[in-house]
Amino acid sequence: MNSGVSGYHLAQINILRFKRPKDDPANGDFMDALDPVNALADKAPGFVWRLVGEGNDAVDIDPVPDDPRLAVNMSVWEDVQSLGDFVYKNPEHLAIMRRRKEWAEHMEVYQALWWIPIGHIPSVEEGLGKIDMLEQQGVSADVFTFRQPFDAPDGTPAIPVLDECA
Repeated sequence: MNSGVSGYHLAQINILRFKRPKDDPANGDFMDALDPVNALADKAPGFVWRLVGEGNDAVDIDPVPDDPRLAVNMSVWEDVQSLGDFVYKNPEHLAIMRRRKEWAEHMEVYQALWWIPIGHIPSVEEGLGKIDMLEQQGVSADVFTFRQPFDAPDGTPAIPVLDECA
């Protein structure tokens, strides 16, 4: 981990569009997993911040008013390695990720990573802009993926983690 070395943290956004309304019983396993998985993230090494709405998660936030089935998750981590360890090595998180197709429509781009100055809290609009940028322009130093991480602007290396899950 690069804790304390860099002047930057890693922001991430991931989105999903539910196949059915958010409160549909078909989404029950996903919704039931939110609190336990978020509690694990909150305690994970390198965790800094995550977006929350009225509850303990962000599912009630409607990031795009005319798309009520769109859900957003955003968080900030010390570095790529910390986030990657949580995303790809935490069994509870992996179990839900592997079932994503049960609840979510297919999206070509559903996750984006980018560097932010320490102390900056990204907005939902900023995150959605990064998804759009990645979709329109591909990976760059401004927005990237686990598969193609970029070093922080101050040169702190982004150690590649694992390939993204399908």
